[in-house]
Amino acid sequence: MPIEADNVVLFHYCLRDAQGQEIESSDRDGEPAAYLHGHKAIIPGLEAAMAGRASGDRFTVTVKAADAYGERHDGPTQRIPLKHVHLKGKQKPRAGSVVWVETDQGPRQVTVVKAGQFMVEVDTNHPLAGQDITFDIEIIDVRDATQEELDHGHVHGTGGHKH
Repeated sequence: MPIEADNVVLFHYCLRDAQGQEIESSDRDGEPAAYLHGHKAIIPGLEAAMAGRASGDRFTVTVKAADAYGERHDGPTQRIPLKHVHLKGKQKPRAGSVVWVETDQGPRQVTVVKAGQFMVEVDTNHPLAGQDITFDIEIIDVRDATQEELDHGHVHGTGGHKH
């Protein structure tokens, strides 16, 4: 089945920066990533590269910054309470560390510029903004979305949202 709108796609990926350094990989935890095609659930350049592919396909695609996490903008920093910063374990945020923050549009990655005892100043650009990135992709499965997934706008179950 070729990937088209309203399909659930399960895939493994390895994400590399412009220098070829691995940033993250779905193979680390063994579970494939999942998304609902045509619902803006992944970056636009990767979703476009997935269209028409099928289960078992393997490919590499380089996504330009504009179609990935956007261009980098100078100056967008924000001070936020430390309680809104999500870190692994009991780590403390440090300048340069990438953290997750809760926003009104959901969780978002930001880079710490300065960390205080109660507040952190973060660069609100995505850490990969302004960078071309490369994905090695293996499509594991393609299926029609359930009506519940379509109603909710995201995948449920393995690799997707868990209610």
